[in-house]
Parts: sequence; C-alpha cells; structure tokens
Amino acid sequence: MRRVTAAPLTVAMAATTPSSPEPRRALITGVGGQDGGYLAEMLLSEGYVVAGLVHGEIGLARTRALPQLRGVELIDGDMRDRASLERAMTRARPTEVYNLASFSEPSRAWTDAEASANVNSLGPLRLLEVIRGYDPRIRFVQASTSEIFGPRASNPQDESVAPCPTSPYGAAKAYAHQMVGFYRERYGIFACSAIMYNHESPRRGTQFVTRKITRAAARIKLGLDRDVTLGSLESQRDWGYAPDFVRAMALMARAKEPSDYVIGTGETHSVGEFLRAAFDRAGLNPDEHVTIDQSMARGANTHGLTANPARAKSVLGWIPSVTFEELVSLMVDADLERERELSANH
Repeated sequence: MRRVTAAPLTVAMAATTPSSPEPRRALITGVGGQDGGYLAEMLLSEGYVVAGLVHGEIGLARTRALPQLRGVELIDGDMRDRASLERAMTRARPTEVYNLASFSEPSRAWTDAEASANVNSLGPLRLLEVIRGYDPRIRFVQASTSEIFGPRASNPQDESVAPCPTSPYGAAKAYAHQMVGFYRERYGIFACSAIMYNHESPRRGTQFVTRKITRAAARIKLGLDRDVTLGSLESQRDWGYAPDFVRAMALMARAKEPSDYVIGTGETHSVGEFLRAAFDRAGLNPDEHVTIDQSMARGANTHGLTANPARAKSVLGWIPSVTFEELVSLMVDADLERERELSANH
C-alpha cells in the first residue's frame, strides 16, 4: 500500500503585504476545530504570533491537549459575548482575524436554532463591530459555507450566485456572509468571506460521514469491527482537503483587495464513491461489511452543490493540492495508524 502524503502546508507571503519589523499577529476563533488547528499550524510555521479563542475552562483544557496548537496563546472568549471579544482583541492585538467558530453541523441548527443563529450569524457581526472600534485596518476572513446557496442552486456556483438557504444553519451563515460585504462596502474594512464547500482530513470528527467511513474501514481491516451501518449512498458532495482550504483563507487575507471567494474542487462525488474508495484502500469489499438504513438519511441531498473556484484560482493563485482519491487514502491511512496505536495501548 503506497502511502499518500499531502503537499506542505505553506503560503508564500504576498508581495502586496507591507513588510514590518513586528511579526504578523493572528487571532483565530474556533482554533480547536479541524480548520483552526491546520490554520494555526501554518501561520506558526510562517513566523506569526497566533492566539486562539476558546470558550470556557472545559474548552481551554481540551484545546490545550491538542499537539498541533503548541505555541498558540489560548484566550477564553465567547462569540455570544461582545465584551469577551473586545478583551480578546486587546490581548491578541491581531493584524488578521479568522472567524472559524460556528455550530458546524447543520443538523444541530435544527435542534438548537437560537444558539446556532447567535454564534453563526450574530457572532461574526460582533467581531466586525469589535474590529471597527478597535482597529479597522485588521484583515478579517469569515468562514462561510456552500450551505448559503441551498440545494436548489444550479451547478456550479460562483460568487455571483445569490444566497438562498433552506436550513437554519445556511440562513445564519448567509446573514453573516452578507454582513461581511456590508462592512466591507460601508466601513472600508478588509473583510472577506471564504465560501467553503465540504472539506475533510484525518482530523475530521467521527460524527461526519467521511470519518465514519474511513474509521470503519480501518477498524474492520484490523479485526476490531465487523460491519458499519450508513444512510443514503446517493448524496453527493464537493469534497476537498481541509489544509488546502485554510491556505485559501490565508491567501485571501494577504490579497491586494478584499473580496469573497468560492473555495472548492469543482468535482462532486457520492457517499457511495467515498465508501468504495475507502474500502478499496483498506483492501476490503464494502458489500460484505456495509448495511444501509434509509432512516438514517434524514432527507439527504442527492443533488450536490459543485464549486466554481475560478476567481480563487485566477486572483489568489489557489489550486487544490490533493485529489479526491488521495484525500480518501490519507484519511484511511491515518485511521489505520490511529486504530493500531489505540489497540496496542489497551
């Protein structure tokens, strides 16, 4: 089995960014998540001083345990509390702010719509207001989502497609996306939205179908499990590699002018394709180990949104570094290694 390796997670400093004897300073909300960890790693490797916003003592303790965040100053703060954001801004003194904090699972927005809206829509608004009062020269990047377009959008989508969400999560994110544009136009803040499509990695949570599949393939291969139950295999997604997406956000912060960018691969694949690729990588036949339970599908979208990242490619010079097949292989290999270590320690 040939090991797949990803390209180094680095971004060339833009010539348009003014040089300074002071190090660049970044504040990352949601630093404990998949994207936050990759972004923090990349910025630290480039000499940034990085601070991360974490909520509560439990969140701080959990985040401190993440090895990829060594060197990050963790600051207690709450996206629902403007005063805490002001304190974090004063302490971090950032030149760049990346808002990655959100209720990132759309299904959670249905069960707790008010909390989702408070974090996903009003949280970014609070950050923009704090930036406007503290230092409007700060460069701000909002982690937006393809969910703002909704399942009825024609494929592919670029930045000109109007938001038309059909879920509380998409609606909250659409509000934040539009506020970024308003603050950019009205107040001249260097504010950008990264309209990101599905992006995965070995750090993806196991509640997401991609990690559920790759972890199951690894555990079945190692004899730790015998089978796995999934919902619909027909749902389609534009799946990319998370480190590529955080690289795009950094490029946006360093661009000459602020703008919004669609970030995706431009390809869609079904859950069934992901399943077959993962089990092939593990040397397994999915037909022998996978049970389908349609009740788990929860109205899964088979249409699938597809990105048109032409602007990101032409303006930022951004291109994905990992193919769909390489992404699946990276995740399976990582889960095989992780499960071997866990079983060896028990």
